[in-house]
Amino acid sequence: MTLQAYKNTQRITEEPRTTEYRLFGQVTGALIDVQKAGQDGSPLVEAIDWNKKLWRTLASDCMDDRNQLPQEVRAKIVSLSLWIAKYSRKVTREGASLDPLIQVNRTIMQGLRGAA
Repeated sequence: MTLQAYKNTQRITEEPRTTEYRLFGQVTGALIDVQKAGQDGSPLVEAIDWNKKLWRTLASDCMDDRNQLPQEVRAKIVSLSLWIAKYSRKVTREGASLDPLIQVNRTIMQGLRGAA
């Protein structure tokens, strides 16, 4: 079986929460790597953009009426997504710390792990 076939099978059989946890782990890992290396410029922007894309996708999903999460949870995810976008601008434009973004992602991962 090729690597791509394995990945396709994994996507089909993996529980959604497990997929979300794995994706948050990858994105958060990228943020941590950039932070540890003290990188800025393109590596920083790429990690920030990946994180924002993840959160935009979650927010978009939460705005869909077919989403089965409680309305209050959906609203909080959308609110967090807006905060992520705003704070990310501070990171890229003002050199703010990545710690709050990493911590939010880790908190979400803890919730996903507990719910899985």
